[in-house]
Amino acid sequence: MQGKPQWLKVRAPSGKVFEETLNTVKLYNLHTVCEEAACPNIGECWNKRHATVMILGSVCTRACAFCNVATGVPEKLDPHEPENLAKAIKRLNLNHVVITSVDRDDLPDGGASQFIKCIKEIRKINQNTTIEVLTPDFLNKDGAFEAIANALPDVYNHNIETVPRLYIKIRPRARYFHSLYLLKTVKQINPAIFTKSGLMVGLGETKEEVFQVMDDLRSAEVDFITIGQYLQPTAKHAKLDRYVTPEEFDHYKYIAYSKGFLVVASSPLTRSSYHAEEDFNKLKASYANV
Repeated sequence: MQGKPQWLKVRAPSGKVFEETLNTVKLYNLHTVCEEAACPNIGECWNKRHATVMILGSVCTRACAFCNVATGVPEKLDPHEPENLAKAIKRLNLNHVVITSVDRDDLPDGGASQFIKCIKEIRKINQNTTIEVLTPDFLNKDGAFEAIANALPDVYNHNIETVPRLYIKIRPRARYFHSLYLLKTVKQINPAIFTKSGLMVGLGETKEEVFQVMDDLRSAEVDFITIGQYLQPTAKHAKLDRYVTPEEFDHYKYIAYSKGFLVVASSPLTRSSYHAEEDFNKLKASYANV
């Protein structure tokens, strides 16, 4: 485990478009999960002007064992964040945007109203931009995720993250079956919303457990699954169990399609919002053929 295998090595981010994207993010005082979570794909994505915006601040109220986002006492919400986000999207000329957030257990609605404001502001000045939300679980926040679903994002993404056996170690303040309930309920609220979820591998799960998660997600009518390699951010985070080979990821993709997912992204570098626009277009095409 001393060094990453060749298939996980990426170039350091650079380039004119990368700098333009970075400057836009700074100009509008936005946070991105690309930076906060140290995503390995930041160079590729930002050179396409694809930045995944992280709303509700940069400090999370939870401390999941896999995540590199800072944990602590969050700052007050920025009332200008929805407007600034919409302006940044226009400046970047995005056709598809992914909005995620930290967990805000300190807020009565977990921050759901800020998601809704962002959706509304984007649609005011970017009518042709499709919107994908990647939300927390809003555990014990009655009506929160339902309100976001009623705001009609084009894609509602909520990550299951890992197999249920590992939740107590990896995601101790979350509940596996609540996440399934969230995804199922969103689809029931409006079947036209594409639902999406993802998990990391390399944490000590078995293939059989991954297959069971696939079955559970299909029971929740999830359309799209992402599977990627867990990368240990620091020595304090959950220990990496192993590097999963590209061939194993291909096998997971084959099995997931056989179980009925409309779109599957499965590779070592796959992340929730990696190639999100291209995958959204695949979703629309697949749904049209169902």
